[in-house]
Amino acid sequence: MVITITGAAGMLGSRLAERLTADGHRVRGVDLRAAPGVELVGDIRDRALMDRALHGSAALVHAAAALPSYPDEQIRSIIVGGTENVFAAARAARTPRVVHISSTAVYGLPQRVPTPEAHPREPVDTYSRAKAAAEEIAERHRAEGMCVPILRPKTFVGPGRMGLFSMLFEWAEEGRNFPVLGKGDVRIQMFGIDDLTDAVTTVLAAPDPVANDTYNLAAAEFRTLREDFQAVLDAAGHGKRVIGLPARPALTVLAGLQRARLSPVYGRLLHKLTGDSYVSIDKAADRLGFTPRLSNQDAILRTYEWWRTARHERPGGGSTGRTSRDPWSQGLLSAAKIFF
Repeated sequence: MVITITGAAGMLGSRLAERLTADGHRVRGVDLRAAPGVELVGDIRDRALMDRALHGSAALVHAAAALPSYPDEQIRSIIVGGTENVFAAARAARTPRVVHISSTAVYGLPQRVPTPEAHPREPVDTYSRAKAAAEEIAERHRAEGMCVPILRPKTFVGPGRMGLFSMLFEWAEEGRNFPVLGKGDVRIQMFGIDDLTDAVTTVLAAPDPVANDTYNLAAAEFRTLREDFQAVLDAAGHGKRVIGLPARPALTVLAGLQRARLSPVYGRLLHKLTGDSYVSIDKAADRLGFTPRLSNQDAILRTYEWWRTARHERPGGGSTGRTSRDPWSQGLLSAAKIFF
């Protein structure tokens, strides 16, 4: 069948397009950037474009979004305005199923862990508020009769991922120690990209009563941040260690750098790294029969091995960090290398 993917040039969209094509489906990719698998180059906020994208489509996977590092106005416009337009076009085209890729960011900084799907949305910044608002749009269309699976993955990791992970990989490769806030003993759950792709295909194939629900998605096995980062340093083979920094002074410095736009580490991430952050995935197991195959360490180490080759293959000219597939500029944090 014809399946439309928004954000088809992105990390998730491109992997999903490959998987669905291999499974015998025709993929119609939509993205701002021309790339293999992108049939329609344009903005999801363009209604005429989305009408063409959804003509005759049996399902839509809405994976396009802005990153937390984008300007606030762009985050709201792309995530909220884009989602509104995508769903309006899907309703007009009578698309049978719309899989909405959301995020556990909608929970904000929950005190309850593991966090279940029933936990209220408590967004704390522009990005999480936009993701929560986009979910409300999806739920409204679900209430009006559309089949709308909503998937809330934790940060997904795998080949193709750069972003802030490129900083860890770069420091490891250069034979440096790597800093964490406090003791690094917080448990931060992530999710392998191949597991996320499996989850999306599972939802696409599930019967309506099962698919038409909201699901957390994340690794079943995860350790502390110190242990997961240390695995990368060990793989680099330089004998370096994860180094704990006094949490409160480090937070003050990083927050100041972020406000001055001298660091890519945004506010919600800073606070998330100071406490346990993991969700319940029991519902996905019970209702979808979905079990992730990769642990945090599996996913991170696969990404590191890919990065070691991919960093030499990227074209010159620097990176803007506009997508999760770009290495983000480290700002003044790069100068801190000399201390590690």
